[in-house]
Amino acid sequence: MTRLNFPLCATALCLVVASSAEARDYGQHGTVWTVVEPDLLAQIHARLVHLEQTGETARLNEELKRRTIARVNRPAPVAGIANASAVRRWSFDPTITVDADIMDDKGRTIIARGTRVNPLDTVPLRAPLVFLDGDDQAQIDWALARYGRTPAKFILVGGAPLELMKTKQRRFYFDQGGKLTAHFAIHAVPAVVEQQGRQLLVTEQPPKLPPARPS
Repeated sequence: MTRLNFPLCATALCLVVASSAEARDYGQHGTVWTVVEPDLLAQIHARLVHLEQTGETARLNEELKRRTIARVNRPAPVAGIANASAVRRWSFDPTITVDADIMDDKGRTIIARGTRVNPLDTVPLRAPLVFLDGDDQAQIDWALARYGRTPAKFILVGGAPLELMKTKQRRFYFDQGGKLTAHFAIHAVPAVVEQQGRQLLVTEQPPKLPPARPS
């Protein structure tokens, strides 16, 4: 029995010895240097002071101001929008399916999950949405001739809205990031979105001025 246990005892002894050897303090060998790192906040402060003293801060602020004004005056045009060369018309159903229960302030369910809701039932589209390229004078002239005396909303996909507001004395909006044109699947302008019953009618069409009235 003792012979059978001997290998286990010897193995355990080796492990204990090895553990003790690994934990031994071998002392200090070689030169140990203190870790010195520059203060990050001090570096940032020094950099800012340098920019201020050299006038670089003022230049950067002026450049930021110039770019911001340029973006406001002329936003980035909506990508992928062409000039309409033919009439294209389709219906758009704004109905949505509610994906979660909508509660009131007392926790009562107003609209249950899965309910289909058409926003036009409660909030009608009171005026047409007219999408235009503000850099195309033919489109601007067409829109003003056809919708100039209506409450239609002029929405640009390109051009300078503020400049047009000054010259035409009418409010112009801009489809920032192409959110609305993508929502209605508009690919060419002029395009008009109008309510037709419980749906919306979307029409892309080339600009064509109405015939002049006889004097």
